[in-house]
Amino acid sequence: MSWWSAGAIGATRKKIEEDHEEPRNYQSVGLIVGVTGIVGYSLAEILPLSDTPGGPWKLYGVARPPKPDWSSDHSIEYIQCDESDPNETQSKLSTLTDVTHIYNVTWASRSTEAESCEINGAMLHNVLRALITNAPNLRHICLQTGAKHYIGPFNSFGRKIWAHDTPFTEDLPRLNVPIFYYTQEDLLFEEVKKTESLTWSVHRPQLIFGFSPYSLMNIMGTLCVYAAICKHEGLPLKFPGTKGAWECYSIASDADLIPTKLEEVGQWWFADVVLTVENALLCMNKSKEHGFLGFRNSKNSFITWIDKLKSYKIVP
Repeated sequence: MSWWSAGAIGATRKKIEEDHEEPRNYQSVGLIVGVTGIVGYSLAEILPLSDTPGGPWKLYGVARPPKPDWSSDHSIEYIQCDESDPNETQSKLSTLTDVTHIYNVTWASRSTEAESCEINGAMLHNVLRALITNAPNLRHICLQTGAKHYIGPFNSFGRKIWAHDTPFTEDLPRLNVPIFYYTQEDLLFEEVKKTESLTWSVHRPQLIFGFSPYSLMNIMGTLCVYAAICKHEGLPLKFPGTKGAWECYSIASDADLIPTKLEEVGQWWFADVVLTVENALLCMNKSKEHGFLGFRNSKNSFITWIDKLKSYKIVP
């Protein structure tokens, strides 16, 4: 089984076993922007493992909230920073001169897509401005966006504004609507042009299964809270979405790789989006062509992340 298939299965246990090793010279230094999110959490678990390609890895983790208690399990230097503030970002990140890889897996929600374009574009720009000119060994920038690249912003879900057949491929033209992913990509492409040998990648997952009480798109936590409420009220656990969403095919990625109040963990608006619209399929060919052949059994993945939420006593 390859490292990306098994890396996060038992990652915490593997980390504990490796904590007693002697200090190492780091081949790669990663900056995870959005380390308290679903993908950021899994990156913080997987990258430090001894069998992760490019290692051994040193990690910095950036997020807006204070350092959560559960991040003590991760071998990262935690930096609390509001990336939307250019001065704070420059002050706190420009000193990280040893960074070789940037993982931008964060986002900020706003009431309109135009506002989302502005804030998320500014956050990425501030991070790149602080690092590109100050980290001479920077080699790669990884930007995670998502399926809204193909189907439009949340307020258009269910209206099928796209004109393309599914499954969607990466080379499809953009939609004629504002989407903050487009803003981020354009900023990334422009910045990368300025530095020779600096490479980039953009990743567009659909739904992601994983652990993060801080994430605004935490479907696992939300469904667990819904199930806990049903159990407490003595009600049957019924699918809360639409017939179309129940019957259609959909794709989910496993992050594999804390607020403690249930009303903070449950992101009901996101569950409404996921469970009431017919999802579009994304083409996985390019990912497989680049060697990412790992997969998850959906049922087993669900159980794994439910157990993770229970182990941290976030849900009953």
